[in-house]
Amino acid sequence: MKITKFGHACVRLEKNGRAIVIDPGLMTPEPEASAAAEAVLVTHEHYDHFDPERLRGSQAPVYTCSGVARHLRELGERVHVVHDGDHFAIAGFEVAVAGDKHHHSHPDAPPVDNVGFLVDGEVFHPGDALTVVDAPTVLLPGQAPWLTVPAMIDYLRRMSPRRAYAIHDGLLNEWGLKVLDDVLAREAKRADADIRRLHPGESVALEQQLARPGEQP
Repeated sequence: MKITKFGHACVRLEKNGRAIVIDPGLMTPEPEASAAAEAVLVTHEHYDHFDPERLRGSQAPVYTCSGVARHLRELGERVHVVHDGDHFAIAGFEVAVAGDKHHHSHPDAPPVDNVGFLVDGEVFHPGDALTVVDAPTVLLPGQAPWLTVPAMIDYLRRMSPRRAYAIHDGLLNEWGLKVLDDVLAREAKRADADIRRLHPGESVALEQQLARPGEQP
């Protein structure tokens, strides 16, 4: 499987010539992120993850939570509402759904719906939540108004993945990105794992990664 990171929280997953895309929101300007993707997975309704006009201009099915689906009623059966514990298959990928609410972000606003997607039992995109699942690879929220560095590190340590690739970095300037990179580098050294930020357009082929210490590749 190949992971390609695009603007902010969007990733494209490719395998055997087929592709799906997760969270191509308004902070994902690259049209190639969702080009020829056979499905779009959307974790929640915030604009940095969800671009309704992009979905309306596509023919791909959409898998998402109830909160997003209510904005896409005109798409009819193209929209599939999924919940924590659900499983579905699309484009040669097996997807498990985990989580149900966004991380708490404001004292005056209840959390919106948020579902995470575990693809092929390998790659977990949590959206804007710190849902713990058994996944070798986590697409780590790198920065958000609702996230602190201690909470991010605690999440990493509870997940204990072989690989963690930070996304959700579109609100950071060059100095903020440097701070994030330094934090990730320290945690990578501590855990002896591949933990780092993916740059927009950067791809990772998972079969090229190393196994966890003591495991066979």
